[in-house]
Amino acid sequence: MKYTEEISKKLNELLIKNYDAEKGYLNAMDNVDSDRLKMFFKRRASERSEFAKELRTEILRYGQIPEDSGSFTGTMHRNWMSLKSTFSSNNEEAILEEAIRGEEASLETYDELLKENSLPPSIDNLLNKHRNAIQAAINTEKVHEELVS
Repeated sequence: MKYTEEISKKLNELLIKNYDAEKGYLNAMDNVDSDRLKMFFKRRASERSEFAKELRTEILRYGQIPEDSGSFTGTMHRNWMSLKSTFSSNNEEAILEEAIRGEEASLETYDELLKENSLPPSIDNLLNKHRNAIQAAINTEKVHEELVS
């Protein structure tokens, strides 16, 4: 596999994760009553949409085709969040827990890719920016979780 194809493949994996996260946050926003949480989830969804745009631009820059939708796993996770919120006595806490789990999985994917040290500096910088924002979101979500529990 050529270097550009290899990089694009890895970036497409992150792109799919970001599509999934954006859809997950929009789903979470629909399943909570708190206006603060709705706004928080809306901001996270918007952030993930921006990450996806940036990744698409990089993939196109390498002359490759970006993915255009999320994964089956992401769809299943969102369905699980919806089902869990339906049956949970404190659905906001359950939704936050699932959001944190999803973000931690995204963080692992970013960390794995950044460890490879095979990326051009521009992509490395972009992924580090995304990674740091995801970590900040996890920290904020954990604070929110403490507030709703």
